[in-house]
Amino acid sequence: MPRDTRTPDPPPIVTPSAEVHRALRGGEPVVALESTLLSHGLPRPLNRQIARDMEDLVRAGGAVPATVAVLDGVPLVGLEADQLDRITSEGGLRKISRRDVPVAWARRSSGGTTVAATAFLASVAGIRVFATGGLGGVHRGWHENRDESADLQTLSATPITVVCAGVKSILDVGATLQKLETLGVTVVGYRTDAFPGFYLRDSGHPVDWRVDSPEEVAAIMSAQTRLGGAPAAVVVANPLPAEAQLDPTLHDAVLEQALAAADRDGVRGQGLTPYLLQYMVDGTGGASLDANLAAVRSNVELATRIAVAWHARQGA
Repeated sequence: MPRDTRTPDPPPIVTPSAEVHRALRGGEPVVALESTLLSHGLPRPLNRQIARDMEDLVRAGGAVPATVAVLDGVPLVGLEADQLDRITSEGGLRKISRRDVPVAWARRSSGGTTVAATAFLASVAGIRVFATGGLGGVHRGWHENRDESADLQTLSATPITVVCAGVKSILDVGATLQKLETLGVTVVGYRTDAFPGFYLRDSGHPVDWRVDSPEEVAAIMSAQTRLGGAPAAVVVANPLPAEAQLDPTLHDAVLEQALAAADRDGVRGQGLTPYLLQYMVDGTGGASLDANLAAVRSNVELATRIAVAWHARQGA
């Protein structure tokens, strides 16, 4: 018999934790969680507590949490306790988007993963459900600056279901919805006919489709898989609880001030979103941060129920 001289495939770059690996091999429900909220979006030590809270919510709902991050160049899907400590306490962490993953791997860099990177890495690992706060999208003034989030393009090519509180209200929500439609990304409202606006339950824009149960979302996922074709995400827009939303008048006033301040200070590109979000926190006396965390918790709970429903449907 001739000797096989083919070069063996290299080991996969994406590394699931032992817990996530067992869950995926055993067909258990898994929920992906992003980590830029932890590395860049929240103050210490609150970020560590929220990291634990999110994972505890997933486990309490009957699924396995898979917090995604990149440490020393290795894309990790599911973090051990010491790795979670690093992503919530280590200085100099990068903000890693989809395009940055190969560079981070080659340079052995560490950082929190954005929605785009988390969705991509979770999908590579075989995870179908992902919970986050709010999506990125098309920035206001797009016609002048052409600034839009990498989240959109990634979602157009990644077969994952993302539970979110809409897109961040600092963005151009209408243009973002139009872009998602153009890219073939399915958007459904969870128990709502209005697309939520992150800090607000209603962005002022409708959704074309409404679902009222995790089982309906699982049925959409199943139909998408059976139809085949180009992969794309399903966005489940889940309004934050009514009692947690910002006062709309306060929201609009502070946002107007934030946009004017960013323009005055010449803030552009990747620095714009964190600048505006921090301005919202300061300008609302912390109320926007409370709304953000309420949305994240609600999304994690719903994503867990969808993952469990998807698992049950697969075993039917």
